Amino acid sequence: MTTTVKITWDAASARRAERQFLAGPAGAGTPVAEVAGAMLGAHAQVLSAAEVSLGMRADGVTRADVRAALWDDRSLIKTYGPRGTVHLLPARELPLFSAALTAVPTGPSLLPPGVRLTEEQADQVVAAIGDALDGRFLTLDELSEEVVARTGPWAGDRVMPAFQDLWPRWRQVMHRAGWAGALCFGPNRGRKATYTRPLPGNPVADPGDAPAAFLHRYLHAYGPATPQHFARWLAAPPGWATALFGELAAAGRIEEVRFEGTPAWVAAGDTAFPEGPPRGVRLLPYFDAYVIAGQPRERLFPGAAHQRALGGGQAGNYPVLLVDGVVAGVWHQRRRGRRTTVTVEPLVRLTARQERELGEQVERVGEVLEATPELAVGEVTVGPHA
Repeated sequence: MTTTVKITWDAASARRAERQFLAGPAGAGTPVAEVAGAMLGAHAQVLSAAEVSLGMRADGVTRADVRAALWDDRSLIKTYGPRGTVHLLPARELPLFSAALTAVPTGPSLLPPGVRLTEEQADQVVAAIGDALDGRFLTLDELSEEVVARTGPWAGDRVMPAFQDLWPRWRQVMHRAGWAGALCFGPNRGRKATYTRPLPGNPVADPGDAPAAFLHRYLHAYGPATPQHFARWLAAPPGWATALFGELAAAGRIEEVRFEGTPAWVAAGDTAFPEGPPRGVRLLPYFDAYVIAGQPRERLFPGAAHQRALGGGQAGNYPVLLVDGVVAGVWHQRRRGRRTTVTVEPLVRLTARQERELGEQVERVGEVLEATPELAVGEVTVGPHA
């Protein structure tokens, strides 16, 4: 008779911290792309947040190193990742991300029928984007002209509501072009973003098996997890996620455990966990992967943190202070020239050791951002995304 492995929250959070270089940073010389891969991507809608996410996990890494990986050696790719949001992804793993993300079913469009693209039109736009960007760096306006020229005037109709404006119809599938490997970000041209087509890489998974391989990577980084956790992280239909878990369970590729008394899953045989909780103080930026993917959220954001550090139940709206693996405060940094003031609002009383570690973390934030930091302990008065 097989005994189901029982896993506590402390053990799960300790293993997640170890596997994401939060228990201790990656050693000097570790490629930035390797750190990004361990996180399954660094959220990069705001590039400085991605720089901090990666820099806080790797000894000696600064924003200059992250930008060199992006624009010089191209070991990182800035593109649309999980949930259709902008991420920094390892270039060598882009085929896996592309195959897995394009395999996730999309729900019905929320746009009115006169605005949304048909599936045929969407495919035409994605193909046109890839053709236009092959070997070129184009601004958004330049890309728009190329897409319309390759498809038709319908693609350029300004009918898509966005940010108190109307965008051209074709832009509703930019994220799908990213998933398909037809588009990624290039270096800014002045104040304007540019786009290009990623350099071809070597596939790391059979496209047909990509969802399974992707789920394995997710469970390695964030397990134990349920189909609902996976669906939420990926913005995927819950029924699709449940079916995928069922297929892999039937094939013996994932294993059921008891996580805080409820059923959850890990990769088959991946049942070794630390005995105690993670220890130490960490500062994580907006939309850090650890807090976005960490579940159950009520354990990651206990007590006052649930109200203070979540925005309408959404993680990532505030940079967070982690104490022993759980959210225990929020913080904000304001830069003036070469100096930055890091204001930290703890929600728990810190010990003398934790106060020292907080000071060390603030120093590290300064190193990553190539600024001289100053710590201020007190209320963070700015709102989310400030």
